[in-house]
Amino acid sequence: GKTPALVAGSSLLVDYILTVAVSVAGGVLAMRTAFDFSHSWTVPLCLVCVFIMTVMNLRGVKESGAAFAGPTYFYIIMLIILIVTGLYRIFVQHIGPIPESMLSEEAIDISKGTASLSLFMLLRAFSSGAVALSGVEAVSNGVPAFEKPEAKNASTTLLWMGGILGSCFLGVSVLAAHLKPFRGEHDGNGLGLMAEYLYNGKGVMFWMTMIGTFLILILAANTAYADFPRLASIIAKDDFLPRQFFNRGARLVFSNGVLFLAIVSSILIVAFDGDISKLIPLYAFGVFTGFTLSQTGMVRHHLRLREPHWQIALAVNAVGAVTTGLIAVIVVVSKFTEGAWIPAFLIPFMVLTFRAIGRHYARGRKVVKAEPGFWPSRETHTMVVLVGGINKGVLHGLQYAKSLNPDRLVAVTVASDDEDRIRIEKQWAEFKVPIELNIMYSPYRELTGPVMQFLDELDARYNDDIITVVIPEFVTSWRTQWLHNGSAFALKAKLLHRPHTAVVSVPTHMSHSSVEE
Repeated sequence: GKTPALVAGSSLLVDYILTVAVSVAGGVLAMRTAFDFSHSWTVPLCLVCVFIMTVMNLRGVKESGAAFAGPTYFYIIMLIILIVTGLYRIFVQHIGPIPESMLSEEAIDISKGTASLSLFMLLRAFSSGAVALSGVEAVSNGVPAFEKPEAKNASTTLLWMGGILGSCFLGVSVLAAHLKPFRGEHDGNGLGLMAEYLYNGKGVMFWMTMIGTFLILILAANTAYADFPRLASIIAKDDFLPRQFFNRGARLVFSNGVLFLAIVSSILIVAFDGDISKLIPLYAFGVFTGFTLSQTGMVRHHLRLREPHWQIALAVNAVGAVTTGLIAVIVVVSKFTEGAWIPAFLIPFMVLTFRAIGRHYARGRKVVKAEPGFWPSRETHTMVVLVGGINKGVLHGLQYAKSLNPDRLVAVTVASDDEDRIRIEKQWAEFKVPIELNIMYSPYRELTGPVMQFLDELDARYNDDIITVVIPEFVTSWRTQWLHNGSAFALKAKLLHRPHTAVVSVPTHMSHSSVEE
C-alpha cells in the first residue's frame, strides 16, 4: 500500500541521514581515543569529514567506491587480528578485565552502577547493540548498481557481509564481556580501550587499529551517500518528493540528494555536539521501522504468491518482522527522552509531507492534461512594452513587439514627478514613436506596483485573453551585472503569478569595450 511504502521510505531516509552523522561522530571519537585531544574539536572535525565525503561522492560513485575499498579491507583485517589476540590473551594467558587505572572516574562510576542489570537496562543495551544490523539494507537498496547478474552478486555480497558482521560482532562481544571496557561520556571508544590494553599500550598495532576504525567509520557514511540520493530519486520519480531529487548532475550523480544529505547531517552533528551517545537513539528507530515493514511486506508476498518452499521463507520473514518490530518498540520506549521521540515524530510528519507533495503533482497533471481533440481557441492579444526613456534597448523592444502584430500595442512608463513625465513625452515626440504611451506615477520610482495596476486597468477596459509584457533589458558580464538595480527581475517574478499574462525579455548585450567607454 501507499502509506506503508511511504513510512518505509521516510524511515530509510532518516536512517541514511543519521548514518552519516553517527558514522562520522564515531570516526572522530576513535581519533580522540588515539590522540586524547579536547572534546571542543569534535564538531569541527566532524564537519570537515562530512565535507570531504560530499566532495568525493559528487565526483561520482565509481570513483568513491574505488577510494573506499582499501580502508574497508584494512579495518576488517585489523579487527580480526584484535579479536584473535584478545581471545588468546583471555583464554590462554588468562588476563583479567581492564584495570581501573586505565579508566576515568566517570567510567568507574558507570561500571559500579551497572553491576546489577535491570530488565529495562537490558532492553536498552539490546536495542543499542541491534544497531549493528544497520547497513545490510544498503545491499538490497543498491541491487541495480551491481554487475550482472545483479541479484546473484547482491546475494553473494549479503552473505559475505552477514558472515563478517556476525563473526566480528560475536568476537568483539566476547572481548567486551571479559575486559569490561567502560567509558564515560567524554572518554574514548570501547574498541580503542580494549586495543590499548591487549597491545600493552599505544604501540604500532594500537595505532593501526585506531586508524582502521577511524577510516571505516568515516567511510561507513558512503552507504548513505550512495543510497540516500538513489532512494530519494525513486520517491521523487513517484511524485512524493520534489523533482530536483530525480535530476542527475554532470557526473551522473544525484547531486541534489548528496548536498541535501550533507547539509542535514551537518546540522544534526552541530545540534548534538558530535556526541555519538546522543545520536544513536535517533538512529535506531528509523532503521528498525524500515526493517519491520520490509519483513512484513515479504510475509504478505509469500502468503499471496505461495511459491515453492514458501512456508520456510514465510517463517524466516515472520521471525524477522516480529524481532525488528520488537526492537523498534523497545528503542522508542526505553530511549524516548534521549532523542528517540524525534524520529518517532519526524517519520509520520515526513509521510504527511510526501502525501501533500503527491497531491500537488496530481493536481498539476490534472490541470495540464489535454484530452484527445483539444486545441486552444484563438486569443486576443495586447502587448505592453515597458519603457523608461528612449534608448536602443527600448526601441528594439518596441520594434520586436510591432513585428508580432498583436491586436493591441501600448507602451507604459513609470514617472516619479512632472519633470520625469515631460522628459519622456519630449523624447517620444522627437523620435515620432507611433505607439500609445501611458504614464503611471510613483513618487518613489517603485516599478512593480504601478505596472500591476496598469495591467489590471487593461483587464477591466478590454476583454483580452492574454497580455504580454515586453521588458527591454541590458545584459552585461557577470562582473558588472550587479551594478544594475534588478527591477526587471523583481517584476518578472511578480508577473509569473498573474493569470493570463506572459513576459518577454528583449536583451541588449553590452560588449566589454562599450562598457568601458
